[in-house]
Amino acid sequence: MLLTGKEDLRVIKTIEAIKGTFEKLICEKDYEKITVKELCDMARVNKKTFYHYYPTLDDLLAELQMEISSAYIEKIKDFKLPDEIRKVNREFFLYSCSQGLAYEKITCSSGSYDYIRQKMINRVTSETWAKSQAYQKLDEFTRGILIEHINSINVNIYRHWVEAGKQVEVDKLIELSDKLTCDGIHGILSI
Repeated sequence: MLLTGKEDLRVIKTIEAIKGTFEKLICEKDYEKITVKELCDMARVNKKTFYHYYPTLDDLLAELQMEISSAYIEKIKDFKLPDEIRKVNREFFLYSCSQGLAYEKITCSSGSYDYIRQKMINRVTSETWAKSQAYQKLDEFTRGILIEHINSINVNIYRHWVEAGKQVEVDKLIELSDKLTCDGIHGILSI
């Protein structure tokens, strides 16, 4: 349940407990292994209360996906693509670094989180790249390759950085990604 700020304090605390516990569980296990009963026990809410706000666990997940992707889209919505790809690239890493462990798990883990991550990527693509005239001039196959290129490079660089213990400064990470990502993008768009 997306909060508007007009809810009763008890409702706010309940939703925050559910969401916070859900994020903890994401950090601990694969999504398919999380149960409503386990979530409710840890959050100290009744299952009936959970179902009042979320018909299914998938609905809670969809809300989390929407919140994560919306916040990132808000940061990059005014950038013109492909001209300002370096700014978008920088924001991806800065945004990713500002998120918590649940975001890292979703972004860096394989398996059940691939589908979850892909839904967020698809939303970001439709809200950003899909509005680019240069992107729209490409055939569907080439558009797919372009987006796959950007996402695989950035997500894999971020994943490697997290797995390596974040030993390199973020600016160095962004510089490396810029070189790999931007040169490839401009090469495709000039075909």
